[in-house]
Amino acid sequence: MLGLNEADSAQMARILAQFPMSVPRYYLSLINWDDENDPIRKMCIPSVRETDLSGSFDTSGEASNTVVVGMQHKYHATALILSTNRCAMYCRHCFRKRLVGLSDAEIASHLDEMIAYIKEHKEISNVLVSGGDAFLNDNEVIEEYLSRLCEIDHLDMIRFGTRVPVSFPQRVTSDPDLIALLKKYNEKKQLFVITHFNHPNEITPESTAAVHAILSAGIPIRNQTVLLHGVNDDSEVLGTLLRRLIRIGVIPYYVFQCRPVSGVKNQFSVPFLRGIQVVEGAKRMQNGQGKSLRYALSHPTGKIEILGTVGGNRMLFKYHQAKYDKDAGRMFTMDLDENQTWLGDDIPQDSLLIP
Repeated sequence: MLGLNEADSAQMARILAQFPMSVPRYYLSLINWDDENDPIRKMCIPSVRETDLSGSFDTSGEASNTVVVGMQHKYHATALILSTNRCAMYCRHCFRKRLVGLSDAEIASHLDEMIAYIKEHKEISNVLVSGGDAFLNDNEVIEEYLSRLCEIDHLDMIRFGTRVPVSFPQRVTSDPDLIALLKKYNEKKQLFVITHFNHPNEITPESTAAVHAILSAGIPIRNQTVLLHGVNDDSEVLGTLLRRLIRIGVIPYYVFQCRPVSGVKNQFSVPFLRGIQVVEGAKRMQNGQGKSLRYALSHPTGKIEILGTVGGNRMLFKYHQAKYDKDAGRMFTMDLDENQTWLGDDIPQDSLLIP
């Protein structure tokens, strides 16, 4: 299908030995093979640029936040469970390339310990069950998480991180037992689904049906888009995506700066100074719901909102969520290089003083 010659096939084999490829037939059918720059293809078919391993495999410091094997506690109110290392599709821009489809060393395997930890830490008000893809778990596994977590009184909600409504909607639409299961536990504890549409071409009758099935169980859906070079780094494309999400009942949540992950950094990253123009242009196309999204990056010190420029190449940032109390809500400015796509360890430590 890819039309590779012998040399390209050998290069592809080297890439897949380190970063596996898996594409459901449904998602593969969305590719326009006559367009060498097709955005769907870029998100699911490896490029030779994945051999560039500059960057980091853990850009957000996930290892340092692990409190039980398979569970992280970075922000006071949230526990994150890596429930599986499998996805229906291995996105080429994945920030967990160190893990997904490869290693199960960081995957949840100590559920009793995790439940005990959450019960002990009453500041935790929500749990995000992610992976991999949370909905790639068997229904029995999903129910195990839900039955145990719903018993914890101080949890306000449980979230599931999943891309199957986008990449493999049949997981939802062909399994009424999954929807019945979600509906059952949504009556015990509020559930949310966090999904991941990146391009308007991903909104199809099939993905819309999956979204509506989840909504029919009374479960809200919010979307986290990653800003990707060659995919959605255009205001018209991104703005169209956000409007179409609203039409099908999905609320835009974040537009994330692409993380400088090894094998991703030099393929998909968009400079901050261009990214803010793209996002603001897309927001101008939105109604009130579409404008509620935040442009942010997930830094080791927290989720940092990218607010805009304040003259020249100077950019204003604000901590939306902070790992450390001293940073909560803190604003700062930085002078950026025109090609800068990430913040390092040189974030100013003083709060912003506006003259």
